[in-house]
Amino acid sequence: MSQSTKIQYTTRWICVTALFMALNVVMSSFGIPVPGGHLYLNDVIICTAAILLDPLAAFMVGGVGAFLGDLFFYPTPMFVSLVTHGLQAVVISLIAHYTLKKRPVLASGIGVALGAVIMVVGYSLGRAFIYSTPEYAVLKLPYQILQAAVGAVAGMLICWKLKLAQQMDRLMVRR
Repeated sequence: MSQSTKIQYTTRWICVTALFMALNVVMSSFGIPVPGGHLYLNDVIICTAAILLDPLAAFMVGGVGAFLGDLFFYPTPMFVSLVTHGLQAVVISLIAHYTLKKRPVLASGIGVALGAVIMVVGYSLGRAFIYSTPEYAVLKLPYQILQAAVGAVAGMLICWKLKLAQQMDRLMVRR
């Protein structure tokens, strides 16, 4: 996770962003069946990408990727996904890249925790609005919390334990 404030919009940046967007679309296209619906694992991709990428790329991956996944497979909540996952990804990226520069793992942890709260609140409010029943939103709340927690923990593990952040730094260095 480079601490550079100058973002280079190179071919690599476009390709990496597009790759994460495609992964988000794939992960939002199927879910694990749970009572009352499905549990989606696209938060893993969103949190991982937001930790690794700049805020614009994070928004593209989180918001636009989730929007496209919903558009292709279940269009009703696509605008809720755009706003909620987009905001989630931007907040994670901003915190991970621009706060606590000497402690990037801690900054990422704070970012994904705040991103999880944004996702849970955003989807709860969005579902209550779209389906016109706050009861439906409350019914889904435990699964939203689980999805956010799994995404946050898995994203942190992928970036820091599997050292993907270091690999991305090497990949994105301008040659």
